[in-house]
Amino acid sequence: MPRCWPLRFRSSKKEAAGPTKSGKQPDSGSSAAGSTIEADADTKKAETEKKDGETKDEETKDEETKDETEKTAGEGATDDEDKDKKPKPAVGSVSEAKNIYKGATDDDGNWTWVDKYPDDAEEAAENEETATFAVVVRNQKSNDSRKKLEAHSIVVQSPLIRAALTEIMDGYPGVACELSRLEFEAPFKPFVHRWAEFTKYIEKPDLDEKTKEHMKVLYDIINYEIGDNVKTFQDYVVNGVVSFRDLWMIFQPGNVVVSAYLGPLSAFEMVETEYMSNQCGKFLQVRCDCVDYGGKEFGRYQEGINIPEFLGTKKITGLKVYPLHFHDDKEAVGAKLAKRGEIFEALAGHHYKQYAGTAITWNREGNEVETQITGRIVVDTDSFNRFSPWRVRYLNDWNANDLDRFSKHREKMGLTDEKFVLPPYYQMLARSRARGYSLKFKKWLDFFVEQISEVVWNSTAFDRLVLPADQKDLILSFSESQLSGSSFDDIISGKGRGIICLLSGPPGVGKTLTAEAVAENLKVPLHMLSSGDLGSDPWEVERELNSILELVARWNAILLLDECDVFLEARSTHELERNKIVSIFLRTLEYYEGIMFMTTNRVDDIDAAFQSRIHVSIEYPDLTSASRRTIWANFLNGSTIKSSLTERDIAELAELKLNGRQIKNVLKTAQLIASRKKSPTLDRKYIETILIIEKKRPGAPQQMMHYL
Repeated sequence: MPRCWPLRFRSSKKEAAGPTKSGKQPDSGSSAAGSTIEADADTKKAETEKKDGETKDEETKDEETKDETEKTAGEGATDDEDKDKKPKPAVGSVSEAKNIYKGATDDDGNWTWVDKYPDDAEEAAENEETATFAVVVRNQKSNDSRKKLEAHSIVVQSPLIRAALTEIMDGYPGVACELSRLEFEAPFKPFVHRWAEFTKYIEKPDLDEKTKEHMKVLYDIINYEIGDNVKTFQDYVVNGVVSFRDLWMIFQPGNVVVSAYLGPLSAFEMVETEYMSNQCGKFLQVRCDCVDYGGKEFGRYQEGINIPEFLGTKKITGLKVYPLHFHDDKEAVGAKLAKRGEIFEALAGHHYKQYAGTAITWNREGNEVETQITGRIVVDTDSFNRFSPWRVRYLNDWNANDLDRFSKHREKMGLTDEKFVLPPYYQMLARSRARGYSLKFKKWLDFFVEQISEVVWNSTAFDRLVLPADQKDLILSFSESQLSGSSFDDIISGKGRGIICLLSGPPGVGKTLTAEAVAENLKVPLHMLSSGDLGSDPWEVERELNSILELVARWNAILLLDECDVFLEARSTHELERNKIVSIFLRTLEYYEGIMFMTTNRVDDIDAAFQSRIHVSIEYPDLTSASRRTIWANFLNGSTIKSSLTERDIAELAELKLNGRQIKNVLKTAQLIASRKKSPTLDRKYIETILIIEKKRPGAPQQMMHYL
């Protein structure tokens, strides 16, 4: 059972302890016991005083930095009168710094800040004494079985070494030799990449003795740390192979690398490398810059090209990306890439071009997808960034080295104007793709520069247009005057500056062809717009229409609104959504400043408010026999197969009441049959074969029945 000391006995012990401390004899107990108690008390008192003294000594530094006002405030916390006399200072009013220290960490890794100076804090290793040495080596335990210690980093303090490294490391990114404390961390990549320059500098015959002495110190340190890596690197260069572990050695920052990344072979400027890993395994990421155009100006854009891990060694030129100097014909490759860069530079801004080949679009996840494109395009990066649904490439600014090269190039070429010009080196680094819009497929795409060509214009298209001469002159006159910059304006500035032409008539009489022929004659883009391009909701129609009209004005293009009655149909009291769309078109057309052709075969259904907004309205009647004869002759003359039809044949065919589109389809199909039969000429029998098939189509002209 636990002992319970009587209250009386415990009190006597306290009483006994009291007199002992004062030198009096206790009331009870033996003298030996009293002496023991007194000795123990003296011992405890001495230890307490000693400990208090040590504690005070340790806290002397902190006591010196404590503010007198804090002491006063602390004393005032225990004395109400002092507290009233000496108020606590305001927050942040004391013009001194207070030091606090990181406390101990518990098992969960939690810690807090404390006032106590840490007992285990050691003096800094770098001090006034170490500052006198040319190089300071920071060592750590080595994982290499051949070394006990290895350098974690080195600090170059010698001004002689720093001056030498300024020449050796010239142009090496990330190395600033002008710093008073120049640090390099293992594995000392700059020395691996510039080892040849480093050793060559030491062997200079005119090097003074003190510099040579200091450089010898640095050489011995670096050679001990990376000597094996240097030999390995030199062996890779000689044999043209490399291992994955040492892959970083062949990529020197600032050097030109080549890769068929996101297209044909392209050049990049190396920035840095980093070993990384993901769910697919380890890889080396090579980060490098190319020259790109952001819509307003040129700049740098960084790409990350990954080289997956491989076993053993691999041929350097077989890597996904490798330095240009390893290429067998590096001069020819550089010249070819610079030539392509000239084209890329010339495509800055917006340009109307022809394209045939593979282009790049993107899926919903943002991954690139190849698509085949032919036809007219507009290269326009700025509009791509503003109107396309795809990701924008934000460019980085030029660095100081770039600006210096630009300045020297301008001086060399004697350029005095402010126009930006890319030197050949940066043309070589230019991206292989330019962004723009396909007018035929109505898509924003990335186009390969080498597949972009000049537009081949059809100079005879307008002449072959079957229209009365006065109508052709009228259409051509207002189109040319509008493109040349008509100064006519409304009472309200910016209102009614555009030219809107309504072409109405039955199908196949040349309404759409008129707009196409005018665009070919004026050599401007033609943007065709249909109901499916604008959506159905009023807000969507307004947004898309405003975007398209802005693009058309920027490109100086002609806008063709085909089958416009879908949007311009007369308003009614029970179709509010359609009324909104009509109102949007009315308001938008009022401030349109370009050329617009609208076609319809239901002119009577168009809202009356549009009549006052249309500048020219042309009614296309049904084709006459003479018109059809001209159409037959035009298509036969443009045929890829020589025609054997006589003037009489054409006159007889012209009696058939076919529109222009039907005539084109008949001839196109007849040519396919002639090619299938390997006939050298397009004979009338092939045309009549197609007409026999056509007569079975519902709604075939009655004249066709009599003819056949």
